[in-house]
Amino acid sequence: MSLETHKWRAYWVGVAIAAVTILDMTKVNTALPALETALGASSTELQIIVAGYVLTFGLALVPAGRIGDQRSRKTLFLVGLIIFTGMSVLAGFANDPTTLLVARLLQGVGAGIQMPQVLGVVQELFQGKERGKAFGLFGATIGLATAFGPGLGGLAIELGGPVDGWRWIFWMNLPLGLLLILGVIFFMPESAKKKREPLSLDPMGIVLFAVTVIALMWPFLFTTGSPEDDPARWWLLVVFAVALAAFIWWESRYARRGRAPLVPLTLFRKRSFRNGLMIGTLYFAGLPPMFLLITIFMQQGLGLTALIAGLITTGFALSSAYASWWAGARINTMGARLIVSGMVIVLAVMVSMAIAASFLPHEWIPWIVTGLLFIGGIGGGLVVSANQTLLLEDVPVREGGLAGSVAQLGQRIGNAIGTAVALSIYYATLFRESGSVPADQVPFDALRLGLVAVALLIALALIVAVVDLRGRGGANDLISRAAE
Repeated sequence: MSLETHKWRAYWVGVAIAAVTILDMTKVNTALPALETALGASSTELQIIVAGYVLTFGLALVPAGRIGDQRSRKTLFLVGLIIFTGMSVLAGFANDPTTLLVARLLQGVGAGIQMPQVLGVVQELFQGKERGKAFGLFGATIGLATAFGPGLGGLAIELGGPVDGWRWIFWMNLPLGLLLILGVIFFMPESAKKKREPLSLDPMGIVLFAVTVIALMWPFLFTTGSPEDDPARWWLLVVFAVALAAFIWWESRYARRGRAPLVPLTLFRKRSFRNGLMIGTLYFAGLPPMFLLITIFMQQGLGLTALIAGLITTGFALSSAYASWWAGARINTMGARLIVSGMVIVLAVMVSMAIAASFLPHEWIPWIVTGLLFIGGIGGGLVVSANQTLLLEDVPVREGGLAGSVAQLGQRIGNAIGTAVALSIYYATLFRESGSVPADQVPFDALRLGLVAVALLIALALIVAVVDLRGRGGANDLISRAAE
C-alpha cells in the first residue's frame, strides 16, 4: 500500500470519528419528547442530559489537544473511542434520568478526547493545496453529520417505537465505535514523536481553564425560556470574568518562566486564527440552534413526526457537502471570499424563513423551509470548509491539535450561547402569547422571533468575515497568493 493511500485512509478514519461525534450532538435533540415520556424526565433533567454532553465535551477538548500535540494521537483516539462507545451502550440501557445523565457526561469526555486529534492529524498529514482539499472534505462530512443527525434520530424512534426507539440512538454507536476502533488500530499512523520529554500539562492552567469554561457555559446551557429558570445563574458570568482574567495572567506568567502553557496566548496574535475563531464561534452560535428551532417547531407546532421533522434538514446536508468539497478545491484562489459569500447566503435564508413564518399559509411552511434549507446548505458548506482551512493556515503543525481544540471549544461555547438565546425567545413567546393569541399562530410567532435572533448572530459573523477579508487585502491579496 502506497504512502499516499495510507495517508488518505488515516484521514477518512479521523473524519469518520468527527462525524460520529457531531452526529451525537444533533440526533439526541429529536429524542427529547420520547425521553420525557419513557423515563419521566423533567424539563430540567432533559436540559442537563443535552447540556451535560456539551459541557464535558468542551472541558476535555483543550487538555486533550495539548496532550495529543506531545504524545500519541493514535492512543488518544483509542481512549476517546472506548469511553465514547462504552458510555453510549450504557446510555441506551438507562432506565432512569440519572443513569442517562452520568452516561452522557462521560460520553462527552470521550468525545472531547478524540475530537481534537482529528484536526491535529489533518495538520500533520497534509500541506499546501492538499490541506485545502482535506479540510473541504472534512467540512462536507461535518455538514452532513450536523444536518443528518435529527433525521437519523427520528428514524431510530420511528423504527424502535415511541417507548424504546430512543435507545437505538445510543446503541447505533456500538457498531460504529467498534469499526472506528479497528480503523484506528490498522490505519492510523503513530505520531512522529520519538523524544520522550516530560509531559507538560500546566495543572493550574487546567484548573483555571475548567472554572472559566464552566462559569461561562453553565448559565447559557441551563436557560430554557421557562419562567422557572433561576435568574441567579447569571451571577456565574462574574465568576467567568474573574477566572478568565486569572487564566490569562497565569498563562502569560507560565510562558515567561519558559514553561509550556495550556493555551499559548501567542496563538491569538495570529490574525488568521483569531478572526477564524470569532467567525466559527458566532457561526455555530447561529446555525445549530436554527436546526433545533426547526425540529422543535415541526414536532410541537405542526405535529409532524420526529422522522419527518428530522428529514426536513436533509437538503441542507446534501448541498452543504457538495459546497464544502467545491470550496476546498478553490480555497487557494478564492480564500476568505468564500466565507463572506457563504455567510450572506445563510443569513438570507434565515431571514427568508422568518418572513415565510410571518406571511405565508401555515401548510406551506414545511415545504418552504425544506427548499430554503437546501439553498442555505450551499452557504454553510462554503463557510465551514474555508474557515477551517484559513483558521489554521498560520498555525505550526506541532500546535495543530491544540489550535483545533480551541477552535472546537469556541464552536461549543457559541452553540451553547446561541441555543440559550434561541430557546429562551422561542419558549418565552409561547408562554407570553398563550391565551392572548390564536393557538395555531403562537408557534409561528415563536419560530419567527427565534430565527431573527439566530440571524443576528450570523450577521455578526458576517461582519467579522468582511473585516477579515479586508484585512487580507481583498481580491488583490488573493491573486498574489495564488500566483505564489
